[in-house]
This record gives sequence, C-alpha cells and structure tokens, in this order.
Amino acid sequence: MIAVALLLTVSQEVAHPYAIRCGKLLDVKTSSYKLDQMIVVDDEKIVSVGAAASAKVPGDAVAIDMSKGVCMPGLIDVHVHLTGDPSGSGYRSLGQGVTRAAIKGVKNARKTLMGGFTTVRNVGAGGFADVALKEAIEAHEVEGPRLFVSGPSLGITGGHCDDNLLAYDYHHKSDGVADGPWAVRAKVRENIKYGADLIKFCASGGVLSKGDQPGTPQYTLEEMKALVEEAHKLGRKVAAHAHGGISIKEAILAGVDSVEHCSLIDDEGIRLAKERGTFLVFDVYNDDFILQEGAKNGMLPEYIEKEKKIGRLQRENFRKAYLAGTRMAFGTDAGVYPHGDNWRQFPMMVEWGMKPVEAIRSATLAAAELVGLEGKAGSVENGFLADIIAVEGDPLADPRMMKNVRFVMKAGEVYRNDWKK
Repeated sequence: MIAVALLLTVSQEVAHPYAIRCGKLLDVKTSSYKLDQMIVVDDEKIVSVGAAASAKVPGDAVAIDMSKGVCMPGLIDVHVHLTGDPSGSGYRSLGQGVTRAAIKGVKNARKTLMGGFTTVRNVGAGGFADVALKEAIEAHEVEGPRLFVSGPSLGITGGHCDDNLLAYDYHHKSDGVADGPWAVRAKVRENIKYGADLIKFCASGGVLSKGDQPGTPQYTLEEMKALVEEAHKLGRKVAAHAHGGISIKEAILAGVDSVEHCSLIDDEGIRLAKERGTFLVFDVYNDDFILQEGAKNGMLPEYIEKEKKIGRLQRENFRKAYLAGTRMAFGTDAGVYPHGDNWRQFPMMVEWGMKPVEAIRSATLAAAELVGLEGKAGSVENGFLADIIAVEGDPLADPRMMKNVRFVMKAGEVYRNDWKK
C-alpha cells in the first residue's frame, strides 16, 4: 500500500507555474523593448505576457526576478556539430569513435544550452550519435537544447562528407557515402529509418577535409534532385553544405531548404535564393578561430590554407546577400570552434552589415521557421513554447552583450538562473 501511495504521489505531482518579471523584454517582431513586463509560464508554454503592474499571476506561481535583465526568446543555431569539437581535428579524429563522440555530445549540449541556445539543428554525426543524444535529452537523462538531427551527412565517395584520412588498405568510407540517384535515395531512407529529422548533404568540397577544394562541385544536379525529392516526400527538410557558386545554384534549383556556408555565392546564386525563398546560413565567425587556433588543435596545414583563401570572401558575400534581402538563418558550425561560444557570431554579423536586432532575429524568428517551429518558438508570445533567456547589458547597443546570458528556460524548465539571489 505504501508503494502504491508513493507512485500516486509522483504521478499526480504538477509543476508550478512561473511568473518572470523582466526589466526589458525584447520584442523581436517590432525590434523594440517593452519595459517592466511579466511573463507567466505554465507547463511548457507561455500563457500571458504584459505589463507587470496589471498582470494576473496564479497564486502558486514561482516568482523569478529578471528586473535587471533583458529577456528575449531562447536562441536557435541551425548549424552545429555537438558530437565534435576542435580537439578532434585532423588526424586526431582517427582515435575517436562514435561512442566517444556521443559522450562529447553530452558535454557540448549542456554548454550550448547554458549559452542561451534552447534549440539547435545538428547537421552531421557519424553512427547516429546525434539521434542518441536527442533521445537522452528528451528523456531528461542529460541537459541540452531541443535537437533537430540529421544523422550522417550524405556525400560522394572521396568528397567532403567522406573521410579521406586513411589509406586505401583500410577500405574505409563514412556512413553517409552514396553515389548515384538511387543510392542517394536509399541513404535518405536509411537516415530517416534511424531517426533523422532532416537530411544534410555535401554539394561541394569543403575546408576541413583532405584532398578537395571548397569551390569544387561534388553531387550532380541529378543526384541532388533525387535526394531532395526523396527527403521532401518523406516529410524531411534538406540542408546543403555548399561553398562553391555552381553547387550553391544547383542545390537551390534542386529545392533544398537551406544552403550552408555559402562562401562563394555569386549574384545569380543570391538572386535564385531570394526568388525561391531558400535560407542562406553563413558561418561568419569561425574563420577567426580556424586561423588563430586551428593548427594548435591539429587542423592540417591544407585546411588552414583553404580557410585563408575563403574566409574573407565568405564575409563579403554575406554582406551582399544581406543587402539583397535574402532569407538568413543563424548558423555557426559550432564544433569547429568550442561549443558555448555561439554568441561570438552576433558581433561578426553586425560588423559585416546587419543591425544587432536583425542578427538576433536570424537566431529567433528566421531560425524557428527553418527548423519547423514557426508560430511555436522564436518569440515571447502567448501560446509559444516557454523558451526564454535573459542577458545582462543592452544587446541592441552592443551585440557582444549576447555573451552575458544569466537565465535560461527551455520548455518551461529553468536550467540556469544566475540572478536568483
């Protein structure tokens, strides 16, 4: 009888609502602050937002005082690699298997969440380690952001999404290698079978891969069309790694939902992206880390040389694409640089043309739309998921203040509150 009573007590336990008082609340839709606001959260959602003086707060609500902070929606990074980090660069990666990557993912997921990123899109992980990480987070076994995961990235034999660090004798290929339209379709089906929320593939060469060049096309238009058609038919969005101008255009024509990196995009590519509504994801911060710290972390000299040629061009093309009015979502390639430093991209986006609030919108409203959470996340509104963060300082005056995250709530649960005393 005692055991039954204990079970009933646990099953009937209900979480208290929260009443969060914000000195300033950033309205990402109007690009303005609302002063002295009260956000009432019940279960996983926001149930009311308004002036604190007139707010109706449930009697059992737990009060959280953010009156000295700036509240805003939880941030979204649409291009991360949680199961990797700089310590596994180059030949060092050969000693790190899937199980080690999954354990790293646990550490990196928590760092990312504590940095204010309540949702991320993990675009590429061997052995479906990202699927396992997502399941562990959803089961509340580990702490981390809400995940949208791709499983292994798809690519051609010997391409950027293959692994070319071992000699022929080992007969090694990466999980996602597939050549030809029907083999590509089969890989899409396999990834979805094992838990992928989206498909990520390599349309061109890359920087951090051996034996290829970023601007070189890899998948053909025929292969890309087959891949996108299969993924969309099965209800999955598609992200294309593409540095080269030809590959960017062909990926857009194939119907991808987003193009990642976009380093050598030309005027025609920008026009196509705008015409078709394709999201562009420029990872404009990590060039600094690669050039300053890459060699120390084992990146091959070949990688560094490629980055020297492409980094500034990517930033210049980011400015062009922004001024042209393309759709842009915030994606950093976290894992190339240390996780938790995602905020460093905000000042870089501002340096290369965006207003601070536009950079924040790329990590809220725009990113929410890309990952499929439009109308559910990316804004602090009634009925939205209770993904709320607070920062110290004024990020609209200085985007570097985005590093000062002091409070993190994801889906109505508090994971960080440095202002609680």
